[in-house]
Amino acid sequence: MTRTVMCRKYHEELPGLDRPPYPGAKGQDIFDHVSQKAWSDWLKHQTLLINEKRLNMMNGEDRKYIQGEMDKFFSGEDYAKAEGYVPPAE
Repeated sequence: MTRTVMCRKYHEELPGLDRPPYPGAKGQDIFDHVSQKAWSDWLKHQTLLINEKRLNMMNGEDRKYIQGEMDKFFSGEDYAKAEGYVPPAE
């Protein structure tokens, strides 16, 4: 049976992640409150931000920036978007 969570991003009961994506309290919080769909959407958005802003994940400041944007993304706050990006037509 699939584990479900009340998704913080989409405000509905959706399938949850299989395991915490990070170690520690942050990973457990995401595991408990973020759906697979929201996590997948975040990973796509994160990739856009890293590429658009030319972030280096070896740099602590860039990692801190991405983590802050992730928190905003999941909580529904205004988060950074890739400038000029137009999603492909489905």
